Formats: sequence, C-alpha cells, structure tokens
Amino acid sequence: MTDISDPRSFLYRPGQLDPDGAQRLVREALKASDDGELYLQYSASESFGFDDGRLKTADYSTDSGFGLRGVSGEMTGFAHANDISEAGIRRAAETLALLDPSKVGPAPAPARTNRHLYTDGNPLDLVPFARKVALCQEVDAAARARDPRVAQVSVSLSGSWSVVEIVRPDGFIATDVRPLVRLNVGIVVEENGRREMGAFGIGGRYLYDRLFEPATWNRAIDEALAQATVNLRSVAAPAGEMTVLLGPGWPGVLLHEAIGHGLEGDFNRKGTSAFSGRIGERVGAPGITIVDDGSLADRRGSLSIDDEGTPTQETTLIEDGILKGYMQDRLNARLMGVAPTGNGRRQDYAHAPMPRMTNTFMKSGNDDPAELLRRVKKGIFAKSFGGGQVDIVSGKFVFSCTEAYKIENGKLGDPIKGATLIGDGPTVLTKVTGIGNDSALDEGVGICGKGGQSVPAGVGQPTLLVSALTVGGTAA
Repeated sequence: MTDISDPRSFLYRPGQLDPDGAQRLVREALKASDDGELYLQYSASESFGFDDGRLKTADYSTDSGFGLRGVSGEMTGFAHANDISEAGIRRAAETLALLDPSKVGPAPAPARTNRHLYTDGNPLDLVPFARKVALCQEVDAAARARDPRVAQVSVSLSGSWSVVEIVRPDGFIATDVRPLVRLNVGIVVEENGRREMGAFGIGGRYLYDRLFEPATWNRAIDEALAQATVNLRSVAAPAGEMTVLLGPGWPGVLLHEAIGHGLEGDFNRKGTSAFSGRIGERVGAPGITIVDDGSLADRRGSLSIDDEGTPTQETTLIEDGILKGYMQDRLNARLMGVAPTGNGRRQDYAHAPMPRMTNTFMKSGNDDPAELLRRVKKGIFAKSFGGGQVDIVSGKFVFSCTEAYKIENGKLGDPIKGATLIGDGPTVLTKVTGIGNDSALDEGVGICGKGGQSVPAGVGQPTLLVSALTVGGTAA
C-alpha cells in the first residue's frame, strides 16, 4: 500500500524492495566501480486538450522503475527496468559485471542538502477532474468573447508529479519530490479571409492553484490574442544581413540552443564544442555574463538536487565576455578534474544522466531598452520565437520568429511574417553591442532535447542589440 503522506512509499513496497535492501544491493553491484547509483522513480502525469469548444483528449498515466549505473574510468554500464524489486535489481547488476575494475577507488559522495525549492504536493490529486475541464471551458469561452475575430481556441493543461530517490554504495541517499504544471493557450483570428495565430504558455514547479487564478489565465488569453492580432497586420519579412534587436525573456531560447549546449561538459571533454579548451579566453563582447542556475525556486528548469544527487547551484559560464567554466555531471567533471555543478540530468529512470542545462540565462547589462531601439536605423525587433534547428557542435542555428517588427529610424514599424534568424552562437556573442537592464526568464514552458532525452528547462535574457545577423525573409 502507498501512503500519500510518505512519497517514498511509492518506491518501496513490502515484499518487493525496502531501503535497507536497496543499499545492500547497490553496495554489492558497485563494489568494483569508480562511481554510480541506483535511481528509483515513480511518476504520474496527466494532460487535457480542449479544442473547437470541447474536450478532445484527457490522458492519465503512471510509471515506476529503476536505473542502475556503474562507472569505471570512461566506461559506463547501465541497466533499467519498470520493476522495482530486489530480483529486478539483481538482474540489472549482471550488466555491471562487464565493467573493468576501478583503478582509482570510489568517487566521493555528493554534498548533502535539506533544501527544497518547490512543494512536494501532488498537483494531480489536489484539483478534481471536473474542475480541470471547467477551467479549459472558461478559458475557451473568455477568449472567444474577447474579440469577434477569434475563429479558433486551443487550450492545453498538463501536470506531473515525480518521486525520485538516489542510492549510492557509500551510504548516500537523497530523495526529491518534483511537481510540474503547465497551461497553454492558442488563438486563431480571422479577418477578411486572412487567418493568423498567437500562442502563450505558462508553468513551473508548483501546484495548479497558480494557473487557476483568473489573472493568470486571462493574461495567457491576452498575450495569445495580442500576438495573433498583430500578425494580422504583418507584412513580408525583409531578407539579408541587418541589425537585430532581441526581446527579453523567451528569446533566450536562441541563447540556450546556440550557445548553452556548447557549454556542457561532455562536448568540451571530447573537444567537439566551439568552446573546447578556451577557459579564460574572451568568447563574447564585454558585459556578457551567462549563468546556469538550477536553484531558483519554483522554476521549470530547477531541481533541489540533480539526478545524481548533487545540489544544484548558480554556475557562471561566461563572465564579462570571458569563458569561466562548463556545466558538469559527475562523470565528465571527474575526467576533467573539476567539481560537478549539479547539471547531471536524465529524462527518467530508463536513461543514464548526462550534463544538461537547468535555467540558463544572460544577466542584465546597463543599457535602457528604449535607447537600444533608438540606436537602430534599419533592422528588425524579434520579440518571440517558435521552432528552430541547431547544430550543437558548431552552434549554427536557424530560428523562426513568431512575433517580429521592422525597425526604421529608431522606431518600431510594421509587424513582419516569415522572418528567420540565421547564424552561429559563438559569432553572435561577439556582435552584441548593447545589453538591456531588463533581464527576464521565460514563462515556464521550455523543453530541452539532447541525446534522445527531453527534460524541462528555463531560458532568459535581457534585450540584446546584435550589430549584424542574417535574416531570412519572404519579401520580394
């Protein structure tokens, strides 16, 4: 039987596995390894999709299992199963017997922490099913009542609750309970036969109550509708190399993809990143400071501990344009002779950890955003981004703008449609000529993919002036 007041009861069941048995099995399985852990996980998730005025989908699922990892030198043995039992873990341990015996002795355990960056409450159980459906209906009705041009409304609501425990052979045990919720609103408007769309999402590591506040979901409607109606007036985007002003907050997704991945430890240990071997060198314009911080309360990308048990922290990656360090999990940190930074992350128990971003953002500068706009004689202002493609090794990217404007003589002009930004992250860093004093984080909807794994992540930046960037457009 599980006890909702004791999250660990979802991991340990009588006759299957108990905490003492888990430690005993891990000590035996990893006795010849440098490092490793048993990762136990229970998760529950749900999602609601409301479209065309009615509920289209309602999904609920649970999952549980373990991942057993042993590390010796650069070799990793990993096995997993959706059966949390002594028998299952013993079978998994047979995989680790193929590892070479440790030549350096066991790695030290992570630092311990009692810090909790978010509630351990379960958002799925605290709000009745009917109330969640009713919220979707309220949002749909309110959006349609806003403007007669609204032709279609899509609302999605999702939540998850995960309990994880990390058990190491040295006696280290760490438990984390992780909630995550998200609300998305998409609106299509139609005028004179032309249709355009706007979207807005918000979420984080908290309970549904924040999303159910009328001020929150009304803001989501207003933002989505504003973007859609702006796009009704949009003209074809210009093309060519030009000055680009990037907005604060969500446009940091470009920073995340084009630069952030290149600052992860594994790519740099292997020498495949544009930033490899460049610690202490200038890699960006003066004033650029980029950090990764998984210790921000309630943020989507935050974790009290990473998926190896290391407490998260603020890690300075670039300071005043100088490369200071990389994001590290335990394996890459040990092989590079540095300390782990709390960036060992995995999608779930069926995946081994790797160095990943949490909340990665550029800090504020000293420039007034309005003054940065006045500096631009001719260019574009990119306020929001949609999809994109990035080569992680080189940092080359192509990003589409979902809301952007022409800039002429220091003033915003017509909104534009079909604009894409093309370039490479390392070069863009050197072309930043203005850094706003308005750094902001995104609204809590980011998902990061790497090596076939997806994890929630946060992004952010201040308003940035880039002297030259290639813009792909559709204007004749």
